[in-house]
Amino acid sequence: MKRYRAVFHLTETERANLALNNVRNLLAELGEDQVEAEVVANSDGVKALLKTGPYGDRVDELAARGVRFVICSKSIKAMKLDEGEFLDLVEVVPTGTGELVKKQADGWAYVRP
Repeated sequence: MKRYRAVFHLTETERANLALNNVRNLLAELGEDQVEAEVVANSDGVKALLKTGPYGDRVDELAARGVRFVICSKSIKAMKLDEGEFLDLVEVVPTGTGELVKKQADGWAYVRP
């Protein structure tokens, strides 16, 4: 069976709802056992993954289904945020752009909600 891999690029907090819906819909259509998905947040998009944000339950649910969430260390430093302010399951990568380039070079589909 074919396995799909998609990376979702989140740069704006206002688009977080749409991004999470896109991920959920992809898993529903293709089957979570057939999809490897990752959400890469950088710039203002990192704020969507703060512990104080409204998306914690949805992020937890998607992570339980295998979705990986990463944030850009350069973005959080530029915004004077601390890694501890983000949801526990979120991983920090050196740069969001670097993560996106690596994924695309490895054949991942790029989605920008």
